Amino acid sequence: MMCSIQDHLPFLIKPTLENFYTVLTEGALDRERWAEYNITITVTDLGTPRLKTEYNITVRVSDVNDNAPTFTQTSYTLFVRENNSPALHIGSVSATDRDSGTNAQVTYSLLPPQDRHLPLVSLVSINADNGQLFALRSLDYEALQAFEFRVGATDRGFPALSSEALVRVLVLDTNDNSPFVLYPLQNGSAPCTELVPRAAEPGYLVTKVVAVDGDSGQNAWLSYQLLKATEPGLFGVWAHNGEVRTARLLSERDAAKHRLVVLVKDNGEPPRSATATLHVLLVDGFSQPYLPLPEAAPAQAHADSLTVYLVVALASVSSLFLLSVLLFVAVRLCRRSKAASVGRYLVPEGPFPGHLVDVSGTGTLSQNYQYEVCLAGDSGTSEFKFLKPILPNIQGQCPEPEMEENSNFRNDFGFSIQLK
Repeated sequence: MMCSIQDHLPFLIKPTLENFYTVLTEGALDRERWAEYNITITVTDLGTPRLKTEYNITVRVSDVNDNAPTFTQTSYTLFVRENNSPALHIGSVSATDRDSGTNAQVTYSLLPPQDRHLPLVSLVSINADNGQLFALRSLDYEALQAFEFRVGATDRGFPALSSEALVRVLVLDTNDNSPFVLYPLQNGSAPCTELVPRAAEPGYLVTKVVAVDGDSGQNAWLSYQLLKATEPGLFGVWAHNGEVRTARLLSERDAAKHRLVVLVKDNGEPPRSATATLHVLLVDGFSQPYLPLPEAAPAQAHADSLTVYLVVALASVSSLFLLSVLLFVAVRLCRRSKAASVGRYLVPEGPFPGHLVDVSGTGTLSQNYQYEVCLAGDSGTSEFKFLKPILPNIQGQCPEPEMEENSNFRNDFGFSIQLK
């Protein structure tokens, strides 16, 4: 008796004992390549004619976790329009596993971004079961135009296997910014006045309106047009660059002051716009009354410094004069106080001789006597003289110089006292 199987199968059949056979694998089996085999065992006897019997068996290959999840794409590019609503579904990622059962169950997660400054956890989230991505907050194109991160897919086998994919998110711009005028400034300060000579030819460049738009693409394409003017036919604005030019020759009849309003509009949908106000002054020429010369600033600075020097000099002279006056007054007061002190101590203390009179304030004089004190103006010794009593009907006169020989007393201070 002989047993055999098909030739194309990765199996062998070998006898072990009499009438016993064993089916063996010829090589490694791959469940992902061939998960099930149908084996037909044919048993043939050795008689004549030979008789045979067939028996079919099914072999199923069990799974092991030998395959990592595989993403359908190596990288994904997702688009989201700015100013989106929070929790908006922006796309999905998908991965498959060739294994079976729990070995084929895949979970998704966000991997830490390579850019540490990217707040990924506040931007997007992912559904761990199906790989759907959601924007957590409203995105602003002007602040963040694009960002990328990596997503991981991990199976539930043991040991668990995983793979990664790159996701790039592009933020689409919307027309949410109005044009901003850089020149002339429209901040409510003093208006900028442009000077135009009356002799200007048609097409004379008056000024240029400069504006920018924070959007991109056609949302940032700007066009200019003259919205209002004191004389509409006098000035014109070029649509693409914002240059304001004269449209015709100026005449004496034209007003000296003009006010222009220029409209700046973008090409978005819906379009947004801004206005710029210009003030134009027609002059006969760029002379001193209208336009300061470049040397005016240095001359003004020199004049200011000269003024400071004059003020400092005047203050110094005034201070010196005031100090001199105070010093003179102090000297005069000091001299007067010294003279008063000397006058209080002219008469020495102590007992006086009989022929002297006490004038120190401690004694008294007779009520019937009247004395006269005279000071000689040309006397170098400042002599005081006590004269004899004077009768009421006789005019008081100063004694003659020859009378000085009578009873003179000179104190220590250089004064003489004479009693008549």
